[in-house]
Amino acid sequence: MEKQKTASAAEAQNSKDVLLRMEGIVKSFPGVKALDNVSLTVKAGTVHALMGENGAGKSTLMKCLFGVYNKDAGHIYLEGREVNFKTSKEALENGVAMVHQELNQALKRNVMDNMWLGRFPKISKWCPLTSETKMYAATKKVFDELEVNVDPKTVMSRMPVSQRQMVEIAKAVSFNSKVIVFDEPTSSLTEEEVEHLFRIINMLRARGCGIIYISHKMEEILRISDEVTIMRDGQWIATRPASELTMNEIIRLMVGRELTNRYPEKDNVVGEPLLEVKGLTAAYSLLKDVSFTAKKGEVLGIAGLDGSGRTELLENIFGIATRKSGEIFLHGKRVLNRNARESLANKFALLTEERRATGIFAIRDIQANTTISSLWRYKVGPFLSNKKLSESTEWGIKAMRTKTPSQYTQIRSLSGGNQQKVILARWLLTEPEVLLLDEPTRGIDVGAKYEIYQLILNLAKQGKTVIMVSSEMPELLGVCDRILVMSGGRLAGEVDAKNTTQEEIMSLAAKYV
Repeated sequence: MEKQKTASAAEAQNSKDVLLRMEGIVKSFPGVKALDNVSLTVKAGTVHALMGENGAGKSTLMKCLFGVYNKDAGHIYLEGREVNFKTSKEALENGVAMVHQELNQALKRNVMDNMWLGRFPKISKWCPLTSETKMYAATKKVFDELEVNVDPKTVMSRMPVSQRQMVEIAKAVSFNSKVIVFDEPTSSLTEEEVEHLFRIINMLRARGCGIIYISHKMEEILRISDEVTIMRDGQWIATRPASELTMNEIIRLMVGRELTNRYPEKDNVVGEPLLEVKGLTAAYSLLKDVSFTAKKGEVLGIAGLDGSGRTELLENIFGIATRKSGEIFLHGKRVLNRNARESLANKFALLTEERRATGIFAIRDIQANTTISSLWRYKVGPFLSNKKLSESTEWGIKAMRTKTPSQYTQIRSLSGGNQQKVILARWLLTEPEVLLLDEPTRGIDVGAKYEIYQLILNLAKQGKTVIMVSSEMPELLGVCDRILVMSGGRLAGEVDAKNTTQEEIMSLAAKYV
């Protein structure tokens, strides 16, 4: 009898600790069952990681919680009370906030306008006008508490993605939420900023918040989380204490098979110089006097801290940023690359850093997004051949292993990783000689990353030159032949990927800071 009482007391205490419970959640879209009877329990004062391959249903589950999607079946309980939010505003008012993977901000407005959008502080009870003074003070208070070093009056478009991400995190915290969802929060953050984010998460955990943390970075998951739930193909697979999991076990549960190597074997042969860049200086960014050579069959990495000029370098080579001076040579012949059209004609291709803002055409289908840069291939007289468009798109879907109901599905309904695969297929169809990749595996799961690494190496084996920007040091070391290190807009050094260390790269990255 005494034992029964103790067990009942423990059960009561345990249920008291439960902040959020999602039971039997089902969600279908045309042609695909995105969630199939998924359950999730989050306790107060804990970080609960949610993992799975791209398209596993992680973001969809959170959007059902946050009121972005209406679930088809199932129940959601917040602090023991059943809820069914119809809008994100309703979710926020009830203590549930979400930091989305794809930032959706008013870029022409300043930071504090974005922070308090929809809830601007008024001058007084009797005056409905917005008080700029109160808004500034409230923003500063949140930023000071979180140690976010951003001027509230800065226009959003003038800040790098990493700072905009921190503003979004601060906005979520400002709602005093009980449950905060972080969807790939570190995908655009530097190592220093990741440490800052973890301090914020630990502060929220100490307050008794329940944190749901979605990430493909397993080192982060094992370090920051208390429990881990793994999903696969829209279904719940397992929930385990993080302390009981290893990286290999997480991969096995995620992909349903062993994945012994995180990087493919490098068997590309580096040949003669193919691309030469001389004295490249940007007109409107800090990029100054960058010179380097990239060889045929080579994977050339570009490392550096956020704001070091990595992205600006690729944009200037591709002609979508204005050059002040400098020359580009391909096969020893000078090419101008004054705009994207000219660069495409010269066999250059650029996969941009921000998939949503500059990569996809969100309201168009997968076929349009795949073929948009190579329409010349499908012309039959003055018309486009539907058969050829369909064949090329089908090739892209199969080659990239893109998860989609059909090639006529709107690209915005795919997961971030599958959107990235569609954009990669688009650029491969242009048959480039120089492929410029800016954070090609951002927000992509470990299985899909391996496929993209293999694709990069296959292109190198065909004699193409691949230049790849990445914030993940192990990725650069595992895939590249050489690594250029940018610092303060200048080229700080060049290292051999086989014979360098992360410490040497970081030391060069700080050279001109």
